[in-house]
Amino acid sequence: MKQVKPEDRRVANIHSARFEPFVYPDGEALGDGILQLADDLPLGTGFHVYRMPAGMTTRPHRHNGHEQFLILEGELIENDGTVFKTGDLVWLRDGTEHCSHTPNGCLLAVHIAGPEIAVD
Repeated sequence: MKQVKPEDRRVANIHSARFEPFVYPDGEALGDGILQLADDLPLGTGFHVYRMPAGMTTRPHRHNGHEQFLILEGELIENDGTVFKTGDLVWLRDGTEHCSHTPNGCLLAVHIAGPEIAVD
Protein backbone atom coordinates (compact mmCIF):
# COMPACT_ATOMS: atom_id res chain seq x y z
CA MET A 1 0.00 0.00 0.00
CA LYS A 2 1.24 3.50 -0.86
CA GLN A 3 1.88 6.18 1.73
CA VAL A 4 -0.71 8.94 1.94
CA LYS A 5 0.68 12.12 0.39
CA PRO A 6 0.64 15.21 2.62
CA GLU A 7 -1.59 17.04 0.12
CA ASP A 8 -4.12 14.18 0.37
CA ARG A 9 -4.69 14.48 4.13
CA ARG A 10 -5.88 17.29 6.40
CA VAL A 11 -5.97 17.05 10.19
CA ALA A 12 -7.31 19.55 12.72
CA ASN A 13 -7.88 19.21 16.45
CA ILE A 14 -11.35 20.41 17.53
CA HIS A 15 -9.91 21.86 20.75
CA SER A 16 -7.10 23.91 19.21
CA ALA A 17 -7.97 24.55 15.56
CA ARG A 18 -9.31 27.89 14.35
CA PHE A 19 -13.04 27.85 13.61
CA GLU A 20 -14.29 29.97 10.70
CA PRO A 21 -17.10 32.38 11.62
CA PHE A 22 -20.41 31.30 10.10
CA VAL A 23 -21.89 34.18 8.13
CA TYR A 24 -25.41 33.95 6.74
CA PRO A 25 -25.97 34.84 3.06
CA ASP A 26 -27.36 38.25 4.13
CA GLY A 27 -24.11 39.01 5.98
CA GLU A 28 -25.37 38.44 9.54
CA ALA A 29 -23.04 36.62 11.94
CA LEU A 30 -24.24 35.34 15.33
CA GLY A 31 -20.91 34.26 16.83
CA ASP A 32 -21.06 30.60 15.82
CA GLY A 33 -18.15 28.91 14.08
CA ILE A 34 -17.35 25.99 11.82
CA LEU A 35 -14.33 23.73 11.48
CA GLN A 36 -14.52 22.11 8.04
CA LEU A 37 -11.64 20.41 6.28
CA ALA A 38 -13.28 20.00 2.85
CA ASP A 39 -12.74 23.26 0.99
CA ASP A 40 -14.66 22.16 -2.11
CA LEU A 41 -18.05 22.55 -0.35
CA PRO A 42 -19.78 25.68 0.93
CA LEU A 43 -18.94 26.37 4.58
CA GLY A 44 -21.43 24.52 6.79
CA THR A 45 -22.27 21.74 4.34
CA GLY A 46 -20.97 18.21 4.24
CA PHE A 47 -19.17 17.06 7.41
CA HIS A 48 -17.99 19.69 9.87
CA VAL A 49 -17.74 20.59 13.55
CA TYR A 50 -20.02 23.41 14.65
CA ARG A 51 -19.55 25.57 17.75
CA MET A 52 -22.33 27.71 19.23
CA PRO A 53 -21.54 30.25 21.97
CA ALA A 54 -23.56 30.43 25.19
CA GLY A 55 -26.96 32.06 24.73
CA MET A 56 -27.05 31.73 20.94
CA THR A 57 -30.19 30.84 18.99
CA THR A 58 -29.89 29.81 15.34
CA ARG A 59 -32.09 31.51 12.79
CA PRO A 60 -35.15 29.49 11.71
CA HIS A 61 -34.26 27.36 8.70
CA ARG A 62 -35.35 24.43 6.52
CA HIS A 63 -33.01 21.59 5.71
CA ASN A 64 -32.05 20.93 2.11
CA GLY A 65 -31.25 17.24 2.59
CA HIS A 66 -31.10 15.24 5.80
CA GLU A 67 -29.12 16.63 8.74
CA GLN A 68 -27.31 14.47 11.28
CA PHE A 69 -25.40 15.69 14.31
CA LEU A 70 -23.70 14.38 17.43
CA ILE A 71 -23.56 16.58 20.53
CA LEU A 72 -19.88 16.49 21.55
CA GLU A 73 -20.15 19.03 24.37
CA GLY A 74 -22.98 21.00 25.97
CA GLU A 75 -26.71 21.06 25.45
CA LEU A 76 -28.96 22.13 22.57
CA ILE A 77 -32.66 22.96 22.91
CA GLU A 78 -34.97 22.84 19.89
CA ASN A 79 -37.76 25.36 19.31
CA ASP A 80 -40.28 22.64 20.30
CA GLY A 81 -38.58 22.18 23.68
CA THR A 82 -36.67 18.96 22.88
CA VAL A 83 -33.36 18.92 24.75
CA PHE A 84 -30.28 17.22 23.27
CA LYS A 85 -27.33 16.50 25.57
CA THR A 86 -23.72 15.37 25.17
CA GLY A 87 -23.66 12.00 23.41
CA ASP A 88 -27.02 12.39 21.63
CA LEU A 89 -26.95 11.49 17.94
CA VAL A 90 -29.75 13.25 16.05
CA TRP A 91 -31.19 12.82 12.54
CA LEU A 92 -33.54 15.39 10.96
CA ARG A 93 -35.41 14.62 7.74
CA ASP A 94 -34.92 16.64 4.57
CA GLY A 95 -37.34 19.58 4.68
CA THR A 96 -37.45 19.81 8.49
CA GLU A 97 -37.88 23.38 9.76
CA HIS A 98 -36.49 24.37 13.15
CA CYS A 99 -34.18 26.57 15.16
CA SER A 100 -32.03 25.72 18.19
CA HIS A 101 -30.80 27.45 21.32
CA THR A 102 -27.88 26.69 23.64
CA PRO A 103 -27.87 28.19 27.14
CA ASN A 104 -24.21 27.39 27.93
CA GLY A 105 -22.68 26.78 24.49
CA CYS A 106 -22.25 23.52 22.61
CA LEU A 107 -20.03 21.69 20.14
CA LEU A 108 -21.51 19.40 17.49
CA ALA A 109 -20.18 17.06 14.80
CA VAL A 110 -22.53 17.69 11.87
CA HIS A 111 -23.33 16.38 8.42
CA ILE A 112 -25.64 18.48 6.26
CA ALA A 113 -26.23 17.50 2.64
CA GLY A 114 -26.94 20.98 1.28
CA PRO A 115 -27.14 24.62 2.35
CA GLU A 116 -29.97 25.47 4.75
CA ILE A 117 -32.87 27.64 3.57
CA ALA A 118 -33.99 30.55 5.77
CA VAL A 119 -37.64 30.54 6.90
CA ASP A 120 -39.67 33.26 8.63
